[in-house]
Amino acid sequence: MSRMKFGAFLAPHHPIGEHPMLQFRGDLALAKHLDQLGYDEFWCGEHHSTGWEIIASPEMFLAAAGEHTHRIKLGTGVISLPYHHPFNVAQRIVQLDHMTGGRAIFGSGPGALPSDAYVLGIDPMVQRDRQDEAIGVIKRLFAGERVTYDCEWFTLHEARLQLFPLQEDLPFAVASQVSPSGMTLAGKYGAGVLSIGSMSSAGLLALPTQWSFAEEAAAKHGQTVDRKNWRVVMTWHIAETRKEARAQAGQGLMHWHNEYNVGTLMRPGVTAFSSPDDAVDKTAFSDGAVAVIGTPDDLVAAIRRLIEISGGFGTVIGFAHDWANRENTLRSWELIARYVIPEINGFLEGYRTSRKYVVEHRDVFDRAGEAVMRKIMDNDRAAAALKETMRAQTATTGGHTPDLELEKAR
Repeated sequence: MSRMKFGAFLAPHHPIGEHPMLQFRGDLALAKHLDQLGYDEFWCGEHHSTGWEIIASPEMFLAAAGEHTHRIKLGTGVISLPYHHPFNVAQRIVQLDHMTGGRAIFGSGPGALPSDAYVLGIDPMVQRDRQDEAIGVIKRLFAGERVTYDCEWFTLHEARLQLFPLQEDLPFAVASQVSPSGMTLAGKYGAGVLSIGSMSSAGLLALPTQWSFAEEAAAKHGQTVDRKNWRVVMTWHIAETRKEARAQAGQGLMHWHNEYNVGTLMRPGVTAFSSPDDAVDKTAFSDGAVAVIGTPDDLVAAIRRLIEISGGFGTVIGFAHDWANRENTLRSWELIARYVIPEINGFLEGYRTSRKYVVEHRDVFDRAGEAVMRKIMDNDRAAAALKETMRAQTATTGGHTPDLELEKAR
């Protein structure tokens, strides 16, 4: 595998109570922060209900983020294709690619929230088929084809884009939950994968077999898939110590879980946490733990375990949340950039090898230094100059007398 990339996935999940305008600005500030820290990708989603997820148009948000960033890739995570006419989606993605200087990633899904589908009058049973249908049409439009298409939910008459992606091969990915449908769809179209289901214990258990569904579908449809285009979402909060991480994240984690997962979504079988410590223990330190709340070393170990479990993937995507306050949240992402990313990718191996080599060959370098000093002492003018230099150093900083040092050298 090539080096591991790192990114962030912003649903977003913001507690109700803060000014929405400031939440948007805070999310843009996070994108800028991650860009400056060297992260590779930034994803944001599309939601229309629950009150916690306020971005309705990921393309609009990412266009704004493009003006605050320089190099980070910007992915729609995801556009719920059954909610839109495919021609309009294609046009917006192409525009986003140009407005961000060729940094757009097209991520799609069938739609995650039943409440979104309900208000739009969409039968949940047709959402995955409609996503499949839309991807096929959008790929043809990206390729410059003139498309005529008629189905039960959209129509095209000799439609052709008037502007094409800035990137020669605009990357795209399909969201994958616990079921194999997302992986199968990725294989059918040779797409990347955004594994959102990995944030649950069931999703983690499914990872070892997930990629095989993509490979089987790709072989069936004459496509190829590459693990480097597989993005796995993880949840974390990192601090200098485990104690600090627990203290910073516990209250917010409990509020998010109890108010969103239990109170809003009413996920089957999910119960409320009784305290911040209970929230941290069950989320990060139980047998079915799906999050890392601890130190950079804890996250390094968790990523390496996930690589081993899954068989390998290309990008670690961190789930952005408001468990901690803004200062500690930004610090968490910074600690990952400073200590986790270089450790996972072996950026420090050269430093450590160089230091070890110097330590282990100290006797060789000492002998070389002594030989150089003897050579200098053989030259009277050089010895005099050295003596004067050492005398000046002694006068300034104190220490051994130059005459004694010269005698040692001789």
